[in-house]
Amino acid sequence: MSDHIGKFAGRHVLAELDGIEPALLDDRDFLREALASALRAAGATVTEVVAHRFAPQGVTVLALLTESHASVHTYPEIGAMFVDVFTCGERADPEHAVRLLAEALRTTSVRTSTVHRGHQLPRRISEPLGGGLTRVWDVSEVLFEAHTGFQYVLIGRTDQGVSLFCDDERQSTEASQLVYHEAALVPALALADRVRRVLVIGSSEGVLSQLAVQAGAAHVDHVDIDETAVRACAEHLPYGYTPAELGRAERGDGPVRVHFRDGWDFLAEAVARGDRYDVVVIDLPDENTDPAAQHNRLYGKDFLLRCAEVLSPGGVVTCQAGCPALWRNDTLRTAYRRFTEAFPTVVYYGSDEQEWAFLSARPDPVADPVDRILTHLPGLPRTPVTLDAEALRAGTTPPRSVRTQAASR
Repeated sequence: MSDHIGKFAGRHVLAELDGIEPALLDDRDFLREALASALRAAGATVTEVVAHRFAPQGVTVLALLTESHASVHTYPEIGAMFVDVFTCGERADPEHAVRLLAEALRTTSVRTSTVHRGHQLPRRISEPLGGGLTRVWDVSEVLFEAHTGFQYVLIGRTDQGVSLFCDDERQSTEASQLVYHEAALVPALALADRVRRVLVIGSSEGVLSQLAVQAGAAHVDHVDIDETAVRACAEHLPYGYTPAELGRAERGDGPVRVHFRDGWDFLAEAVARGDRYDVVVIDLPDENTDPAAQHNRLYGKDFLLRCAEVLSPGGVVTCQAGCPALWRNDTLRTAYRRFTEAFPTVVYYGSDEQEWAFLSARPDPVADPVDRILTHLPGLPRTPVTLDAEALRAGTTPPRSVRTQAASR
């Protein structure tokens, strides 16, 4: 560890992994190689790995690193294991090592906590962008960090201002949040016949609820299952709800009403009650392959059809649909297929100033929906700040791969 003299600081990650195939947890050689591979891929230098298998079952593996150490201890009888990764300096990413080990073990549950030790270095978050690709964020100050029971949430200061991360993916930043939220909502507002009642599912920050009110909505139901995340956003983000605004929304004191509920259940009850909305907004973290990810089912065709059931005549469903970049467009391709199967009118909008795309849809046929959006845009009660007619016109052509996929069906 001589190369870390003068940098007496490190991150100590403690993790609990569940839902693992018992045979893997009793395979000493597999575990030794899986831990070493994860550590090397995360930037650590492995100097030695030792492993011991206990009778009748269970394995302990210890890896000595130039940066410090890592270990695992397994419990095959319950399909679980403990992981401990401590690295000094900036070269290695212990959180990423845990993620890679979890992938190798095909886990369904990962719970981690991080202890910062010594003289603190800037926190780093490795955001996955696609296979073999990550984007590293330097977080100069962590304002909030917790495993909420639904996701790992971190709010901290970056070069883009105060920023929100969920499961290591950037959700919004002070510099870019309005670009994102206007791209998500403005096309839908202009496509809808009217904007009186709006349902927002997800969107912990509360910005979409506020934009909907500014656009003329007299009633906004904001549904988010993660109460801890919503409260943390209100307390620490300089955009979206303030704590006082959130309190009023929880009490129903004003046009916005916050419901800490599962979106699927809330929508089922809304259908049963006969509730109607002019715009339904689905704003969730990107769909992923984690079988334990609760939000994935809110991307499915069944959920879209349920959203259509609560629309008023001339109403619109809009959704964060993924990224058009070819190395991360699986979500977008899937979402576009689902939307075009569920709705006769679908409008794509890929923002020209950030990497996300959005889909807006109506359950009735509209001859030229883009023209309708451009025609209605000047009449919106709130003039968009980050986009205009030219940006909308340019951004409504889906990527060629998405169009080709739709045409081949």
